Amino acid sequence: MSETAEKATPTNVRAITSYPARRNYRPGVVFPPEVPDVTDSIDIHCHAHEGQQDALSLSILASESHMKGILFKTLGPIAGDYQPMAELRTVRNKLEEWSASSGISPIDVWVGYGVTMDNRPPSLERLDAQLKEGVRGVWLPVFNHANTYNKVGGKTIWMHPGADPKAHTDPLPWAEAAKYGHYMLGENGKLKPLYSDIVRAVADHGVALFFGHATHPEIWALAEFIDKIGFRRAVIDHPFSPFIDLSIEDMKRAAAAGITLNFTYDEISPLLGVDPKVIYDAIREVGVEHVTLSSDAGEPLFPHSVECMRLIRGYMEAYGMSKEELKTICCTNPLRVVN
Repeated sequence: MSETAEKATPTNVRAITSYPARRNYRPGVVFPPEVPDVTDSIDIHCHAHEGQQDALSLSILASESHMKGILFKTLGPIAGDYQPMAELRTVRNKLEEWSASSGISPIDVWVGYGVTMDNRPPSLERLDAQLKEGVRGVWLPVFNHANTYNKVGGKTIWMHPGADPKAHTDPLPWAEAAKYGHYMLGENGKLKPLYSDIVRAVADHGVALFFGHATHPEIWALAEFIDKIGFRRAVIDHPFSPFIDLSIEDMKRAAAAGITLNFTYDEISPLLGVDPKVIYDAIREVGVEHVTLSSDAGEPLFPHSVECMRLIRGYMEAYGMSKEELKTICCTNPLRVVN
């Protein structure tokens, strides 16, 4: 956690870089609720499951704001009968009805599938069914990964059915986190056969693979495996988050392996507090051809995802990213991810 804390630049230091940026960034007058400067953007990490932002309303706003597309990481119920493609078809149909009546072209909407999103052990059979239905991205374990439980804890009910639904654990010691959470490596330090099969299935269907909340050993094992099979559509989300916490050298190593680094509004939000200038500097070090920007938004404590895209794009432009570079980061590279 210490490395992550260092990315939250002290206020008096942050002011020295932020004030010139905020004073010089003048993209034009903003007329709320219009969301400017997101034209052609694609958000490849967006949440719209129960209790979060409404997917249809968001898609309509994104269309009105001239975005190009949204890849929903979560959509509709993620417990019980977890069927993201069925949820997506409902959103698509309603969005097309709205488009026909409004005369505004709709964005593209896609959905991903989380192999442990429904809090069950991963199943190659369930994954294959969703891949055949058309999901565009697959997330490896996230909230119920042992790494997550170790870093920030989890809802007690995920580990102990019958517990208070609002109760949340403290960060768990690794042994306990590994008891309740998922971990992708075997004792030999290689991917467990099931996860190797999952990666192969994703590669065979030509969709994106998101590493979830993988530990560093898992990241490099995945990188080695995808290089072996020639897969080039892997993504590491929020590399500065406490779960991933990559150094700049780590990011360069991942980029050299053909992995896309997806920086998120979540990282720069007050909840994680990474200095946007730190992300800008990281992109400069790694290279714009290897990165994307996304919202990772949906929770009511965040702005909606369209506004998050405006904000993270705006920060990068204010610190010196050109319009052409932003087009690469926010449209060209994400379009490659969603294929």
